[in-house]
Amino acid sequence: MNATPLAADIAIDTTPLFSYDRKVFGQFIEHFHREIYGGIYAPGSPLADDRGFRKDVLDALRDLRTPVVRWPGGSFASGYHWKNAIGPNRTTVFDRAWRVPEPNTFGTDEFLEWTAELGAEAYICTNAGTGTLDEMSDWVEYCNAPTGTRWADERARNGHSQPYGVRYWSVGNENYEEWELGAEDPHAWARRVTESAKIMRRVDPDIRLIAASNGDPQWTLPMLHSAGKYLDYISVHRYWDMLADVNEPANYMRSMAQTLEPERTIEKLVALLETAGMPHISIAFDEWNLRGWHHPDGNGPDAINARDLNDDNATYTMADAIFAASFLNACIRHGDRVRMANFAPAVNARGPLFVHESGIVKRSTYHIFAMYASLLETHTMPTSAQSCGLATGDTEVPLVDVVATGNPETGALAIALLNKSDDREAQVRLRIGGDLVNTRADLVILGAPSPHSYNDVGHPDVIQPSKVRTEIADGLLTLPPHSVTVVRLDDFHRPTPGLEWTVGTHRHARRSSPEPAGPSKQGVPHRSR
Repeated sequence: MNATPLAADIAIDTTPLFSYDRKVFGQFIEHFHREIYGGIYAPGSPLADDRGFRKDVLDALRDLRTPVVRWPGGSFASGYHWKNAIGPNRTTVFDRAWRVPEPNTFGTDEFLEWTAELGAEAYICTNAGTGTLDEMSDWVEYCNAPTGTRWADERARNGHSQPYGVRYWSVGNENYEEWELGAEDPHAWARRVTESAKIMRRVDPDIRLIAASNGDPQWTLPMLHSAGKYLDYISVHRYWDMLADVNEPANYMRSMAQTLEPERTIEKLVALLETAGMPHISIAFDEWNLRGWHHPDGNGPDAINARDLNDDNATYTMADAIFAASFLNACIRHGDRVRMANFAPAVNARGPLFVHESGIVKRSTYHIFAMYASLLETHTMPTSAQSCGLATGDTEVPLVDVVATGNPETGALAIALLNKSDDREAQVRLRIGGDLVNTRADLVILGAPSPHSYNDVGHPDVIQPSKVRTEIADGLLTLPPHSVTVVRLDDFHRPTPGLEWTVGTHRHARRSSPEPAGPSKQGVPHRSR
């Protein structure tokens, strides 16, 4: 008889709900501190190629199978004039968002060459702050039009005769916030998005358009009613540990208290889109992180140098890894509506990679992206879980979180399981198709000696995944404390010859697209969220 108390009872159905979009594993890069210069781009470095791209950074991000990268911001985008950063003659300007000189040596061509080298899709955020409608449409022309027009010919003169074919474009960044350059009231913003979308689609009708939204109905509904017919996504940003002015990161248990918030946010956004009658519009969390960036107000040396605190590797513990996995689980569970997410940023500041002059450090979140991108399967599976609670101060969250994925072609299953406890193992019981699991399974476990462990230059592998082959008997599996475990069952439910799994398709697609999608989730609510 098993004497260990059960932490969670988990049931997984074998009929897939829908394919989720791998763009939820996306990244984001901005002209902030050492993200671009000294991060992904370091001309003259012995670790860079002849274009100035850090080769070790590219290799590390390739290993994440990075699907899409958003650029150039962020708040930087609301004051960025892209024409200053093309061609041979570039001048340094003052970046009014981050209050530092911007050399413009890394611009559109460099970004698109870099994403091509990475093997990721490019996503460009336009300047809807200090920019103009012409500036936005000219940018689309520069990137996507065949030669024979002014800006396409300019691209050819700059060494790129063929169109780049940039598919993803955003109208604005956080124009709903007072601090953003070019902030607008809701009705002015609605008209700006509408006219921007119209003129950009006149240049390339096949682009996928995204517009800044804060999720507030008073802000978002006017925009949707005016511009919704032109849009494919709304852009939503979330940082749950706000650190802009005071850099006092939340500890492990305070971070665990936030792990329910991504799913709550998604549910509110889905309800908002349904209220607006916009089922064709998807959600893009195109900036997200547990930790907000530290950038105290001012442009003096003290304020600028304080940004170095973002690069304190001791900040990025197992709390960040488990929160990131919780966020991705929520996106996969709602994979019919959340079609993109971009971790902010990819490099330095709060990113999964810390880049220094002599190499890189893979922080805890890096390994989450690596595990999810390489181990999870293609479709969201119906999952229910009853979990005991974890007290986190004034609130209680489920101790165990789970998401299950499957592959209709091979029958393989991959299950991500999170134990949020800081100090205790958690035993779970797995049922698949109504039956207790009794099989050998491959596990990949991300854990650490302590919930406060972290990777740094002197000790880069304190947090790293380990592979285990184990026997699951009577459905029972024990999860280490403060850990993320992916269970792979590669031959568990092979489809019967001549039969196919029933797989949903998106009921609301507005225009044809190779992007997989599916119907609203059903049977997924589970108390481990």
